[in-house]
Amino acid sequence: MSQTTTFADAASGARSTIETSTIRAISWRLIPFLVLAYFFSYLDRVNLGFAALTMNAELKFTPLIFSWGAGIFFIGYFIFEVPSNLALEKFGASRWIARIMVTWGIISALMALVSGVTSFYVLRFLLGVAEAGF
Repeated sequence: MSQTTTFADAASGARSTIETSTIRAISWRLIPFLVLAYFFSYLDRVNLGFAALTMNAELKFTPLIFSWGAGIFFIGYFIFEVPSNLALEKFGASRWIARIMVTWGIISALMALVSGVTSFYVLRFLLGVAEAGF
């Protein structure tokens, strides 16, 4: 009986070592990518404030229009957060995060084409939808 206990202890110790090394390897590959992605996500959210200086003057936005555009992002983000996470579970993390990054990049690039209030509101809402789940 002591041999069985010793064998079980040894097996659980080996499993623990394998689990630890696997988690360490995944962490070294995944964590830097996620930190960088979250940094760019944060930068994207605060970037609108920096753009406000010239965008408001060029597009003749009032502070009210600008603040609604900044806030509508979070409406799209809030509405699509749960559906996005359900899709992440269905399609897998690698595909879904790749989809988030691609649509996020496309919509961010389209922000350069904003020509009025409607396009500003639509793109900000779609950006929130695209970033939901991240």
